[in-house]
Amino acid sequence: MSTEPRDQPVPGDPQNASNEQRVIPRTQARRDGPSAARPVGSSDDSESLHPDPRSLTADHSRLRGGELNASITSALVGIHTQYLGRGPRRASTFHYGHALVTLMHDVPTPAEKSLTRTNQTEAVDHIRHLFQEAMEADFREAVERLTGRKVLAFIGGNHIEPDIAAELFILDAPL
Repeated sequence: MSTEPRDQPVPGDPQNASNEQRVIPRTQARRDGPSAARPVGSSDDSESLHPDPRSLTADHSRLRGGELNASITSALVGIHTQYLGRGPRRASTFHYGHALVTLMHDVPTPAEKSLTRTNQTEAVDHIRHLFQEAMEADFREAVERLTGRKVLAFIGGNHIEPDIAAELFILDAPL
């Protein structure tokens, strides 16, 4: 079983130009949550071609190793984008035993970046903590659905410089 992290490119990132056909989540103003994930640059709103990561089947025998890591990364980035209006520039997920970790890079919103430039890092840390609390239920649901395991604990943390966020999930059984 592969536990290598799988980075997910973000639209508009010139470093990821060669990966522009990978599927990443995008959101629209909808009452029922984030829209379907679709290839970067696609204007097609067809949800049947690229389903929302939350709608993946419960057949967990299909999702292992890198596929599982990529699906979890896409789901968590989609949730992050839904709540904050933008996702991280880069994200990857890996798992070992009972632990599953998603790392996100370049996470702050423009407002948080502005606060950081004015030495308001405590405020940014507090805001980030509040965001993670708000997203926790959706994060847990996505991980449980995609892994077929119960999340026993969720621990989220942020680091300002370098900018890295970590979402750690402790599962009831190893993957």
